Amino acid sequence: MFSLFFESVRIAIDSILSNKIRSFLTGLSIIIGILTVTLMGTLISGLDRGFEKSMDFLGKDVLSISRWEWFGGQEWWEVRNRPRIRLEYVDKIKNRSKYAQAVAPVMQRGASLTRGDLGARSQIFGTTTEYLKTTNYGVETGRFFTNGEDRSGARVALLGHDVAENLFPNEDPIGKNFKIDGIRFRVLGVMQKQGKFLGLFSFDTQVIIPSGATQRLFSRRGFLRISVKIPDDKIEDSKDEIYGIMRQIRGLKPTEKDDFAVNQTVAFENIYNSIKFAIGGVGVFITILSLVVGGIGIMNIMFVSVKERTKEIGVRKAIGATKNMILTQFLMEATMICVIGGLIGLSFAYILSLIINQFFPSTMPIWLALTSISLSIFVGITAGLIPSYKAAGLDPIDALRYE
Repeated sequence: MFSLFFESVRIAIDSILSNKIRSFLTGLSIIIGILTVTLMGTLISGLDRGFEKSMDFLGKDVLSISRWEWFGGQEWWEVRNRPRIRLEYVDKIKNRSKYAQAVAPVMQRGASLTRGDLGARSQIFGTTTEYLKTTNYGVETGRFFTNGEDRSGARVALLGHDVAENLFPNEDPIGKNFKIDGIRFRVLGVMQKQGKFLGLFSFDTQVIIPSGATQRLFSRRGFLRISVKIPDDKIEDSKDEIYGIMRQIRGLKPTEKDDFAVNQTVAFENIYNSIKFAIGGVGVFITILSLVVGGIGIMNIMFVSVKERTKEIGVRKAIGATKNMILTQFLMEATMICVIGGLIGLSFAYILSLIINQFFPSTMPIWLALTSISLSIFVGITAGLIPSYKAAGLDPIDALRYE
């Protein structure tokens, strides 16, 4: 049995090599189809990993209170007319909520950073010591500021990983000074490297300073949101409670609409799933189209091959070849064309994934490569089945007489 299998493989390879250009053109649609499905799968797999990492940073058990909804589609003028989120809400939420484990204001604004001749643009986050409890973002070197430093408005800061490298290349920034919009600050620590959110923007370009310093120096610029850490097994209950507390704080009547938003990472997940579905749908459509066209092309070429080799089939049957042997031979040839095309497509997809990974998350899992090869085999068997049956069913006498 094994000898028959390997003999069929050898004959199939010889036939493919004797018609290289025809075999390549026949398998081109298979190459495109496998390249597409593998590349799409690779991108989606990389996106999944990047998304999970980004969601871990944002925290699935953290609510963000601000003036607008994430991806809410509300009118700009409506949001603009909403009252601002105020710093005093932090203590009110702490006192009234039974679920809030940590509450931290985040006052955000853009700023220019300078140190001597070196400079950079950054996002400045003014917050309190509870900020670390509302995120998985930790301190890599140095320390976070204290409650005393926050209350006194001390000019101290923690740098994002990229900011530290840009302002303090090849040196330890701890204890050294730099300027935020011309105002001198001292570096207390460097935050852990986080990388880019979905490959689009970086968390490592931020600077964290005490809320006291933010109010004293930059109070008229930027915007404020409040991060609330909640139990991961009480997310919906906590969200309902925070909504109620915020409506009380805002003094809203039961008939009045919310003039604030309580956001959570599920908003990102919904948008991400929609994008992933769209990317996957396009990839699947192109793949199916390519494989169907490729399968039809292979079936057509196999019919031509059977016709060209009718006399050969008659000779083989005359010397004792069975129907199963002929069937296996032609089925193997169709499958080999698809497998070779699949391997070429897979190789191109792997090379492209390495290039894309330099700019965007992209990883090729083993299961995806195995699925691509299995898909190639399936198309080969399906496309070659009818021509192979036709070859196996030829009458040896008629085949020998064929000119």
